[in-house]
Amino acid sequence: MHSDNEKRQTASYSMANTDAYRHILPIQIRFNDVDKFGHVNNTVYFEFYDTAKTDYIATVCKDVDWERVAIMVVKIEAEFLAQIKAGNHIAARTRVSKIGNKSFHLEQDIIDVDTQEVKCRCLSVMVLYDLVRHQSMPLPEAWRKAISEFDGL
Repeated sequence: MHSDNEKRQTASYSMANTDAYRHILPIQIRFNDVDKFGHVNNTVYFEFYDTAKTDYIATVCKDVDWERVAIMVVKIEAEFLAQIKAGNHIAARTRVSKIGNKSFHLEQDIIDVDTQEVKCRCLSVMVLYDLVRHQSMPLPEAWRKAISEFDGL
């Protein structure tokens, strides 16, 4: 049961306009994703989200030098709404909802592609990290522009 305060905190992404997602990645449910109860274990959802956020960055932010730059999760929260079963056809949707100086907020969800039912929602705060200097770094202007144009910010 969510407290009133928790409801207010999650409302920013759980009530968001789901039509605004431009990045949608089909996800294949693997045999080992399903537990003895016949549904996808909740820890696997974060692997789905990681796969989708990696594809989002590769799609939107071209020419990332992964030898020098890392993108780190500094906060993540998920709201599990409905079970995913082995036979479901699912996709992960990803968008940036806010861009800061050194961070950005990712909104993601997992949907059943046949029914459009949202199975889970996720909010992540991501920070760019300079692997050479070992410190956070500002988002490059090219990333800001590409993300803003892609997600309509």
